[in-house]
Amino acid sequence: KRFLIALLGIGLSLTLVIFHSSLKADARPTNQSMAEPVAQSTAQVMPTPKSPDLEVLGTSVRYLKDADLLIFEQIVKGMAGKTLPKPKGGVDGAPVLGYVFPTTLKPEDAGFGKAEGILALAVTSHPDFDDTPLWDENNNSNYTDDGILFHSHWVVLVKDERVPGSLSVKQFNKTDKTVVLPPTNPGMPMYLDSPGFPVLLKGNKLSVLVPAQRIQSKTEFKFDGVVAYMQVNATNTNLPMLGVYQAYSVSSGNLSLPYSVQPQ
Repeated sequence: KRFLIALLGIGLSLTLVIFHSSLKADARPTNQSMAEPVAQSTAQVMPTPKSPDLEVLGTSVRYLKDADLLIFEQIVKGMAGKTLPKPKGGVDGAPVLGYVFPTTLKPEDAGFGKAEGILALAVTSHPDFDDTPLWDENNNSNYTDDGILFHSHWVVLVKDERVPGSLSVKQFNKTDKTVVLPPTNPGMPMYLDSPGFPVLLKGNKLSVLVPAQRIQSKTEFKFDGVVAYMQVNATNTNLPMLGVYQAYSVSSGNLSLPYSVQPQ
């Protein structure tokens, strides 16, 4: 675990240098044994136990020219999306499990204002809250009960040594009127968007369908694949609101974002 975390931190440092121009919270409990709590941060941090479902074997992005569609995919050793985080019972300390695609795209490409950070497509499950108010993922006419279902987000990640994973979602002051977020954002003081891209989970494959027009028709960029445990913090001002506490696996091994989009 520490080795993966160390790799994540090292890889981020490299990425910050290479891409400096674009860089600066109702589930079923799992029946697995609980993991050891993280020594750093708060005693309440208890990552979802490791599982083959969280071990990424391959990551790709394909561009279908005829459909003008990008397909982000991760292949895992187990079953994609089968492992879910255990609910905490409230937003503060709420667990977030994510299949994440860090990219070299700029935050502006996804509708944010100009900002320093790594734009990442994140497919997350968090049983304690719903942050996709525009989307009814389980089609039950209730737009506030879908947090358990894996769904898509754009996030801007920044280096953050306050958490073991050395990354957090970029925050801003609510009074800062210069911050620009996409209109589909869920209203949190973070660089977080809920774009509603379809997520497909079939066997060991996770796919996200992203119309190229939604990212300024950018079809040439680099990316990586990460499966990580994150956690919401709503009370401790010494910690990020949403930080990365454990990286289960990194596709490249060092978060170097080596992969390119494959046109088809």
